[in-house]
Amino acid sequence: MDLNQSLDPRVNRLQLVPSGEPVVVQDGENWNVFEVFHQEKRGAHHEHVGCVHAPNAQLALVFAKEQFARRKKCVNLWVVRSADILAFQAEDEDMFANNLDKTYRDASGFKVMEKINKFKKSAKE
Repeated sequence: MDLNQSLDPRVNRLQLVPSGEPVVVQDGENWNVFEVFHQEKRGAHHEHVGCVHAPNAQLALVFAKEQFARRKKCVNLWVVRSADILAFQAEDEDMFANNLDKTYRDASGFKVMEKINKFKKSAKE
């Protein structure tokens, strides 16, 4: 029996060629990494719990359920292919700088106290 051959009929291993020729990966043989997010109860936030390897999103959901929802309370799962997650580069951090001067929130710019006092004064007369 070939050492690369599996006794499990579900296992389909790559047939590596020892001659050094390039290996061609057929569709469905290259598995993707999927990030898994779970929700413990309805209305709660989804939290990242880990990752699974799967050939497609449907199987990633099945693997995620078996891996992360079997023992822990879970009402919903999300799987996202890791390659589809986008993030800003570290050199773009200035994009997130906040304006610490929040004077626009203060009512000090409105001159209503004078009008209120004038109204009170006219109401007494």
